[in-house]
Amino acid sequence: MQEKDQAATPQNELEELVAQPASEPSAADETHSSEDASVTEGPDVSPSQVELLRIAELKAAEHHDAWLRAKAETENVRRRAQEDIAKASKFAGEKFAGAMLPVKDSLEAALAADNQTLEKLREGVELTLKQLVAAFESQGLAEENPLDQRFDPNRHQAISAIEADAEPNTVINVLQKGYLLNERVIRPAMVVVSKGKSA
Repeated sequence: MQEKDQAATPQNELEELVAQPASEPSAADETHSSEDASVTEGPDVSPSQVELLRIAELKAAEHHDAWLRAKAETENVRRRAQEDIAKASKFAGEKFAGAMLPVKDSLEAALAADNQTLEKLREGVELTLKQLVAAFESQGLAEENPLDQRFDPNRHQAISAIEADAEPNTVINVLQKGYLLNERVIRPAMVVVSKGKSA
C-alpha cells in the first residue's frame, strides 16, 4: 500500500505543476523585454541606399577635383622646368661672352691706333693676352701644359715617341697646349713623349 502511494507521488506532482498558473514575470524580465521592444520598435537610423550612393558620389567628385588640380600643378612644374632648361642652354655662354668683350675691345683699339711702334704693339698684345687669361680663369678654363710631366692619355694626345734621356712616357715637347673646363678636358694637349733607348 505504501508502495502505491510512493509511485503515485510523481504523477501527482506533475499534475500540480500543470495546473498552476504561469508565474508572473520578474522585474529583470520586464526590463529586458522593454529593451528588446525599444530596439525592434525604434526608428531606423541607418542611411538608406540612396543616401549612401549620394555620399559616395560627392566623395568621388571631390577626389576627381583634387586629382585634376594635382595634374595641372604637375604640368605647370614640368613646363616651367622645360623653359628653365631652354633658357639655361640658350644663355649658357653669357658670362663667358661678357668676359671676352674687353679682349675684343683691346684688339680693336690696337688695330685702330696709327703709327704704332713694334714695341708699343707688343705691349698691347701682352696686355690683351693677360685679359684673355683672366677671362679664361674666371670661367674655370685652365691651361694644360704638361712639359716634363708623365704622359696621361686622359689629358694628352701623343703625336710621336722618340728616344730621349728622360724616363719613358715623359712629355718632352708640347706641340699644342690643352685646356680643361672645370677639370673636364675640352682639348687634349698634343705632345711628344720619350721612349726607352734601343739596345
